[in-house]
Amino acid sequence: MRKDFGGKPFMYPQPVLIIGTYNEDGTANAMNAAWGGICGADRIIIDLSMHKTTENILREKAFTVHMADVKHETEADYLGLVSGNKVPDKLTKAGFHTTASAHVHAPIIEELPLALECELVHQTEEGIVGKIVNVSIDESVLDENGKLDPDRLEAIAFDPMNAAYLRVGGKVGNAFSDGKKLM
Repeated sequence: MRKDFGGKPFMYPQPVLIIGTYNEDGTANAMNAAWGGICGADRIIIDLSMHKTTENILREKAFTVHMADVKHETEADYLGLVSGNKVPDKLTKAGFHTTASAHVHAPIIEELPLALECELVHQTEEGIVGKIVNVSIDESVLDENGKLDPDRLEAIAFDPMNAAYLRVGGKVGNAFSDGKKLM
């Protein structure tokens, strides 16, 4: 038997995205955003209401998207609790360090190993749509073949029903292969 919950944003797993931008004065800013995902081969959409980060994206036409990880769960949560309008140095207070992206005018958070470097395509009622110009991955989370190792990345997901963060990991099968058993 199933239980109905109505129209709720209960998508699992829901990635914990840290959105990086530059403020007007050139300092780095970031926020935690749970509602976002891939919406095309080189597109991402992030549902953002009006935040400092939204203003920065619209002004600078660029942003980065990092996957939060187990090691930085507390810091990632902090970036969602504190407004960049009230705490302009919240990245520093979280203990994060940034470098400038070589591909877009937005910061890369050094401690978070996976970053999508994006240009603003447009803003819709549903959110910010960006073109993924580059993906940069710290070598510490790459396997011996130079590919991302999800177990090393230790990405976290947001559980909206229980207001919790969950570890993502553990291979369960082979994409584009296991289903062939039923053909």
